[in-house]
Amino acid sequence: MDYKALNKIIENHQSETLGIPDNRKYAIIIPLIEKDGELQIVFEVRSKNMRRQPGEICFPGGKVDEDDLSTSETAVRELNEELGVQEEQVNDVEYLGLLVTPFRLSVSAYTGFITLDSEKDFQPNPFEVDSIFTVPLSFFLNNRPEIHYINVDIKPDQDFPYNNIPNGKTYELQKVQYEEHFYYFKDYVIWGLTARILNDFIAIIKGDRN
Repeated sequence: MDYKALNKIIENHQSETLGIPDNRKYAIIIPLIEKDGELQIVFEVRSKNMRRQPGEICFPGGKVDEDDLSTSETAVRELNEELGVQEEQVNDVEYLGLLVTPFRLSVSAYTGFITLDSEKDFQPNPFEVDSIFTVPLSFFLNNRPEIHYINVDIKPDQDFPYNNIPNGKTYELQKVQYEEHFYYFKDYVIWGLTARILNDFIAIIKGDRN
């Protein structure tokens, strides 16, 4: 294979997360509305009938479909399906970043300003959403999350070829410590992927991240 043929393959390549070829691709959107004279973030409480993570707090989002032209299209589509927000009611959709987890999941995160008067104007899908609530953006700017840790134990398979690597069985495998953020607002507990993305969103606003 010559360089031109190789370059053509790379040029036509659809960008993936390297090292995780079969990762699950999702997209979410952080909905922002103006309420009581300030910006507020809209959160969902997942339906208690959902198979995965019932009753937990999240942002609108879901799996990227083959028909979606982009992850931003996925995010806006999910916003419509879950909260009844029409495309023309979503403005200034901006890419926030990509979150990759150790569990073969990649999440493209966006922000979007919703032109609705209040959360009462949303139309939540009862099959997916139990309820919604808003939190002033200023709350997160003024309150840091609690941080706790999950230790991921790495155990090679029994047939792992230690004899093919330097130092064999004495090789020190990297230990993984997974950071979890917890925000507490009234009776709501915001944690998991939602809190991780939210924490980076706030850091970007504060200028702590580029």
